[in-house]
Amino acid sequence: MKLRCAILDDYQHAAQTMADWTSISDRVEIETFHQHLDNEDELVGVIHDFDIIIIMRERTPFRAQLLARLPRLKLLITTGMRNASIDLAAAASHGVDVCGTSGGGDPTTELTWALILGLCRNIVQEHNAIRSNGPWQSSIGSDLRGKRLGLLGLGKLGGNVARIGQAFGMEVIAWSQNLTKERAEEVGVQLASSKEEVLESSDIVSIHLVLSERTRGLLGAEELRMMRPSAYLINTSRAPIVDQTALVEALQNQWIAGAGLDVFEIEPLPADSAFRQLPNVLTTPHLGYVSRANYQTYYREAVEDIEAFLSGSPIRKLS
Repeated sequence: MKLRCAILDDYQHAAQTMADWTSISDRVEIETFHQHLDNEDELVGVIHDFDIIIIMRERTPFRAQLLARLPRLKLLITTGMRNASIDLAAAASHGVDVCGTSGGGDPTTELTWALILGLCRNIVQEHNAIRSNGPWQSSIGSDLRGKRLGLLGLGKLGGNVARIGQAFGMEVIAWSQNLTKERAEEVGVQLASSKEEVLESSDIVSIHLVLSERTRGLLGAEELRMMRPSAYLINTSRAPIVDQTALVEALQNQWIAGAGLDVFEIEPLPADSAFRQLPNVLTTPHLGYVSRANYQTYYREAVEDIEAFLSGSPIRKLS
């Protein structure tokens, strides 16, 4: 009898085309779900009799309460090697192996720059004007060369964003609680003495930090007021790093010029969210990791994870 495998939140109907599933098709029955199931009772009703579940990043959290309602589940695979929405201790207590995958390409870096350029050159506004036979050249773009890019976080992703900023002729400054002078020198950026220095002196502030108890609410109303009225805030990391109520207030009252946002506290973004309406916000629906190379790696390695599990030797286990 075949094991049953559910692939959740396959919004783009991409999962079964991004990898070769034939190596496990004689032992595993694959079923994909394309709509997000937000209600736990509804979710359990759909997935309760699956042995294997593949989730896409943090779209569907697997907390202790949910795991306790899935007695048949034996293998949970997440794309990526870190997923804060999974209760790993609860999974272990229920005998569920949790495995991950690596990724491909550098899509979040690229999307960060799409947001920066889209804001600075008013791409959406001018595109819409052309489509609607509106005014020709209604805006004046902001230059990047000679401006300061401030980074909160200088890990792999932040470092890649910094190098592109340097290619545009920007001065780059960075800060995080753990950032060392050696790491800043390695990337060729200036080490800020504090986050306040980054906020007060930068024309663009981009966040590249992992969400943790130390970073949750790192930017509130007080910090947003430190930014220049002409500055832009970019967040492709995690929404709770910025106090969302304070960010709406900052945008409504033009404490800052605008924001480029790819992440939100509730996803999909509620229909009545202010971020859908504010004219100085450029939004994308958490596309930072959504690219062909990434998806191909995610699902190819998900197949490998299942093969290893079936052989009795799970790989890429999260702990």
